[in-house]
Amino acid sequence: MAPRSTSGSSRASSGPQIKIDTEKYSPYDYDEEYGSHSEFSYATSASESSASRPFLSQSKYRRRPGVKLYRVPNSIMRWVCLGVFAGLVLFVFTLFRVTLSQAIFKIPAPPPPNIFKPQPPEWESFPFLLRYYGGLRTLTLKNESAPEYPGEKEGQDNSTAEEPVDMDRVVKSTPFNPYPEFSSKSYIEKYGRKVDCFMDPERMVPVPQVRRYDGLPRGFPDSVIGSNELIGLETNACYDRFGRLGPYGLGYGVRSGGTGAGLEGDRSEVDHMWENTSPVDYRKVKWAKAQKQCQHDNRHRFSLPPAPKTDRFLGMSVGEETPSGAESAQNSAPKNATAPTTTKLPRTAVIIRTWSEFKYDTETILYLRSLITELSLFSGGEFDVQFLIHVKDDNLQIWSDEDTYNRVLQESLPEEFQGMGTLWSERQMGLIYGGLEESFARNLPVHGVYRSTFMPVQYFALQHPEYDYFWNWEMDARYTGHWYDLFNKMRLWAKEQPRKGLWERNSRFYVPSVHGSWEDFRHTVRVQTEHGTASPNNMFSAASKERPNGHRPTEMKGDRPIWGPERPPAENDVLELEDDGIPPTTYEKDKFEWGVGEEADLIVLNPLYDPDGTTWLLKDDVTGYNKSEEAPPRRAAIIAASRLSRKLLLTMHKETSLKRHHMFSEMWPPTVALHHGYKAVYVPHSVYIDRRWPTAYLESVFNAGRNGATGGARTSVFGNREHNFRGTTWYYSAGHSENLWRRWLGYRSNNDGGEEYELANEGRMCLPPMLLHPIKEVNMVIDSAGRS
Repeated sequence: MAPRSTSGSSRASSGPQIKIDTEKYSPYDYDEEYGSHSEFSYATSASESSASRPFLSQSKYRRRPGVKLYRVPNSIMRWVCLGVFAGLVLFVFTLFRVTLSQAIFKIPAPPPPNIFKPQPPEWESFPFLLRYYGGLRTLTLKNESAPEYPGEKEGQDNSTAEEPVDMDRVVKSTPFNPYPEFSSKSYIEKYGRKVDCFMDPERMVPVPQVRRYDGLPRGFPDSVIGSNELIGLETNACYDRFGRLGPYGLGYGVRSGGTGAGLEGDRSEVDHMWENTSPVDYRKVKWAKAQKQCQHDNRHRFSLPPAPKTDRFLGMSVGEETPSGAESAQNSAPKNATAPTTTKLPRTAVIIRTWSEFKYDTETILYLRSLITELSLFSGGEFDVQFLIHVKDDNLQIWSDEDTYNRVLQESLPEEFQGMGTLWSERQMGLIYGGLEESFARNLPVHGVYRSTFMPVQYFALQHPEYDYFWNWEMDARYTGHWYDLFNKMRLWAKEQPRKGLWERNSRFYVPSVHGSWEDFRHTVRVQTEHGTASPNNMFSAASKERPNGHRPTEMKGDRPIWGPERPPAENDVLELEDDGIPPTTYEKDKFEWGVGEEADLIVLNPLYDPDGTTWLLKDDVTGYNKSEEAPPRRAAIIAASRLSRKLLLTMHKETSLKRHHMFSEMWPPTVALHHGYKAVYVPHSVYIDRRWPTAYLESVFNAGRNGATGGARTSVFGNREHNFRGTTWYYSAGHSENLWRRWLGYRSNNDGGEEYELANEGRMCLPPMLLHPIKEVNMVIDSAGRS
């Protein structure tokens, strides 16, 4: 029996049946859009085309062919692979070679981030000099020992400094007397007899003398700038601390009237000082009375002082002033004076600048005692030491209440110096010199002590007509030699300097090892001034209106020498006075005669340089002048320690009060002298340096201004290059000065020196005469119960 057919079978029987080979066709051979057709539609379509196609023919819905990529030929692919392989080999070889080079040659690492920080100055690489600290056991005459520096040749060392030290050697000091032969017939005939002065009113305590030693410690360096020998100071002698300061209380106890300091360290032969005299009991000394008594006893040697001056605006006098009748009585000659003399000695005030809160330690008191004794008492009153005291508190009623004035004055000075001070304040200067233009340079007032140091000195000179000259002196200056010898020799040397070429010589540091003798130096300065130099520093000088067009600064000729007053360019700024320094002849006709024998109106201890064009921060602190077209010509001398004539100070007073002119402190006196043709002199005293500078290099650094001068260009040592002074003995930022002074006193400095060092080596230090600045806050060891 046949099987029963389904409905599908009955439909298929109506046409030929198609068999699909499933091994040749997969389900993916048909598109998705056709996959939804039923089996019936597929069979119907197949039956309709069966008559025209073979049985095994493919359907029209066959798979579409894929996209074919381009095939790189084998020859090119081989070259590409070869290149990649060669690059890898070269890379590996390079890495290996760099690693090997670092291992063999030790290639340094990259520079640290701070490599571009400012490098230290060149001078810091120079070696230190050691023979400054030689002692008494190696004293040798100067011509018997070569100096450690600078030496005849660059880099020369003093081999004798290594010679053995005789520990048992004993040397003795001798008194030093730099004063004129007061008892000589010629002196008495010219100036009158000098009356000796004493430390007490009873005239029982004589003034003690300073002592010094012949020779210098073996190998002691020479000064590199200036020359004491040139100005007449001794160069073959030295001073130890006991011979220099022992007469003023160093080395004996408080119970005997001393300071109680200096009782440690090397004290060999100290008792020899007191063989012919007794130590002074300074508990009983009153310096004001001693000075006044000395001046009174010697008043016949000086010009009669005018009547005491009192400002009418302070005294509020009515009508005309009444002449004082006390003058004749005050100036009557003493009984032992000789007949009136024709030549009168000038009187000089030494003004010590201090302030009301200043702390007077033991070392400072020793310094002040030496000044008063050597300058005033021993000279018979040629000098008068005074304190000019700055009261910083402007609200103290010192000008309206006398009791307040006396109280502040008394509290400002130690007991032994009472009666020697004068108060001043900035508010007082603002009243006296009113109307000044206020620029607040460096945020400071124009009447302040920093910008106007000489304002109170001007007014002091106005109030004290009995003085001819005024030393403006500072509390932090020291001198290892004798004060009278220094001040007198500087005055005499300045007096003999001719005016011709003076301002040009003043503007340079004198370096003997480079410039040769003083005459050679004068000739060098004259050539540099008249013909100029081809120095590259000239290109950094201030612009000059006289510069020819098309010429480079290094091709400039010389400078016009200063001859007579150098007036300000603005006519309204000129103050002409009868005593201005007008030359008697032309510059060319003068034979270095004008000025010889003329007292200097200004004596300074550093060069008088031209600040124009330098990097000195205070060069533009100019008040009251017309600067619309050109600034007035200026000069400056750093460190205000200087001697000024009465004429110069009164001219400064008139410029400030009448013309409203002023400049920064260290620029004001030199500039007034320049404008009025006054005689100003830089005294080239000895300045020492702590390292072995090549001297030619040193000269080029310190005289790095225009045409061989020290100023007038951006390359000047005054300004950004002032760090070069740190190793010297005379500058406001000098460091060698304080190191020498502390070691000389027997104390340790920079972990060197001290009591044990002295006893184990050459003994206590011995220094030639040298000015030292600054010296601040030396804390001495005080033994209040020490030996008598």
